[in-house]
Amino acid sequence: MAILENIRKRTTILILIIGLALFAFVISGVFTNSSMTGQKVGTSVAEINGEEISIDAFRQKVELASRRQGPTTSSMQVINQVWDQEVRNTILSEQFEDLGIDIERDQIMDYIKNIPSYSQSPQFQNESGVFDENKFREFIADMKVNNPAQYDLWLQDEESIIQNAKQQTYFNLIKAGVVATLKEGELDYNLANTKMDIQYVRVPYSSIPDSTINVTKSEISEYINAHKEDFKQDAARDIQFVYFEEKPSLADENAVKEEVSKLLDDTVEYNAQTDKTDTILGMRNTKNIAAFLDRRSDTKYDTIYRAKNDLPASFADTLAALKEGELFGPYRDGDFFKISKMIDRKLNGSVKASHILITYEGAMRANPDVKRTKEEAEVRAKELLIEAKKKDAVFVELARDNSDGPSAPNGGDLGYFQEGIMTPKFNDFAFDNPIGTIGLVETEFGFHIVKVDDKQDIMQIATLTREIEPSEETINSLFTDATKFEMESIDSDKSFTALAQENEYSVLPVNKIKAMDENLPGLGAQRNIVQWAFNPETEVGDIKRFNINNGYAIAQVTASYKEGLMAPEDASATVLPKIRKERKAAQLISANNGKSMDAFAADNNVSKSTATALTVKSPTIPGAGSEPVVIGTAYAMAEGETSNLIEGETGVYMITLTKKEEAPKLENYSTFANSLQSANAAKVNTAVYEALKEASEIEDRRATFY
Repeated sequence: MAILENIRKRTTILILIIGLALFAFVISGVFTNSSMTGQKVGTSVAEINGEEISIDAFRQKVELASRRQGPTTSSMQVINQVWDQEVRNTILSEQFEDLGIDIERDQIMDYIKNIPSYSQSPQFQNESGVFDENKFREFIADMKVNNPAQYDLWLQDEESIIQNAKQQTYFNLIKAGVVATLKEGELDYNLANTKMDIQYVRVPYSSIPDSTINVTKSEISEYINAHKEDFKQDAARDIQFVYFEEKPSLADENAVKEEVSKLLDDTVEYNAQTDKTDTILGMRNTKNIAAFLDRRSDTKYDTIYRAKNDLPASFADTLAALKEGELFGPYRDGDFFKISKMIDRKLNGSVKASHILITYEGAMRANPDVKRTKEEAEVRAKELLIEAKKKDAVFVELARDNSDGPSAPNGGDLGYFQEGIMTPKFNDFAFDNPIGTIGLVETEFGFHIVKVDDKQDIMQIATLTREIEPSEETINSLFTDATKFEMESIDSDKSFTALAQENEYSVLPVNKIKAMDENLPGLGAQRNIVQWAFNPETEVGDIKRFNINNGYAIAQVTASYKEGLMAPEDASATVLPKIRKERKAAQLISANNGKSMDAFAADNNVSKSTATALTVKSPTIPGAGSEPVVIGTAYAMAEGETSNLIEGETGVYMITLTKKEEAPKLENYSTFANSLQSANAAKVNTAVYEALKEASEIEDRRATFY
């Protein structure tokens, strides 16, 4: 009571303190506006050329896309797909606005007419099989009222259709300006068809040891700054991890095998209720195999008859050779121990057949384009039957060239099938006749020239399965090992790698992870590890344990890369060979300038070589590799002329053009000009967008939200 009384006396002070605390909490948010990771929190997932992309709108599109694509696509895959589309739409929409490109309602419908999924759908076609705008509009109107969720997906489709129509208009405008003159066509033709023979001397760069070329860190930096476009990098991280996989031990495997083995034969058990011993029938003697497997197997009784090639490949021969009632096992098949029992066998229960279908107008599922009568179809089928029975006949070719059935592209091959799958008359012919028989069968689909290709026995095999799973003891031991390694790696003076080697654990590195990556080699989708690696509070050297599917991963961040130009250390593997090549080329040219070809070869202890029928469009010298500069130089030379020293891809060259066979003159080069124009136009969509994207300012904030 005394405490309550003191609280009452200090009510005013308490209210003031609480009020100040709340004010401090609120005002701190106003001024800092920061997330738990220290990053600025806003309402946009990106800023593209000054335009904010709302996170709410982005999330809505992700949700719709996820609903459309289903569970087979991971959430990060959907997010990245929506992101790529959003960036593309935003960048291109700026161009549409600047150029005044817009799509009217009637144009949208014209575009829809050219989308096969709509125009070829029977529900949107009239009696003549033509796309009906009114039917389509009625469908959308009905969807809006009766299926709002589906209508939301349609609105996204409609937006995409409008955007695609604008893009098509935009790119078509650019393609209209892509031309190739006859002179360009002539040049392209000549570059591909003018053939050159050369004699050459090549001193390879490998003749100068790399160890003699000293390259400093500052020289690497200078090279990077001179080639900035080649050495841009995104923010990235390197990590390494030890994976503690939750998998069964040898003891677990043996325990499952022993359990399965006990189910093979009868067992005697004491029944406390009856005070008697009962005999429990095993798989060998059970009278009801289905009930036995329902109670004791991880998989139910499979009544389907299967051919030998449908059985597990490693055990197919053994299983197919079993007699009725005979058992095989226990045997290990993947992650299961199994016992299999032959229940029944049907001789020649599966048939492989091919056919040539000659259909006619009015036959079931006949193509509307087929106008022949039934009588004409029968005459044609009999003609083909005679052809098919000839000794030199190739049934596959006859079917491919003449059959009206969907199997025509496969040479009429229908594969293997069991009793009752085919229409009755076809079925009876295939099963009643020996392999190699060719005959004529009439069905509701038309006239079939049928060839019986093969027959197989089919078997009904009952299989008891038990999955090999880690025991509770194994799982507990794994947790202990993972926890122990985590604690030791954090506290120990030894390196992560050295400690792992001491414990005989494998360390798996993953380099250059990007902020929006999801999959890690060896672990699969592990977005939480990527997020941790990019958290501003995570430093190089930090270690953390992650609970993942089937175990644990102890991960360490080993390197951090900032967005921008690569550091000399990171770029050295790429830059060093380039600088060394330049230095070696300079040395070789300086040491051999002014020499004849014979002297150049003799002084460098190499021999002359020859290459024939070289073309600029295929700039490869056999035995030396791709050498576009060398072959381009040869193209510009006169027959009999010798070049100066040439800096090639693999070495320094001197060449003599021994023969130049000019491409035969043509009356008109329009074909080559058109081909060149088409090739250039085909690159427009990708090249233009990539150029616009490169010139755009894109601030990606996805990692803040996902």
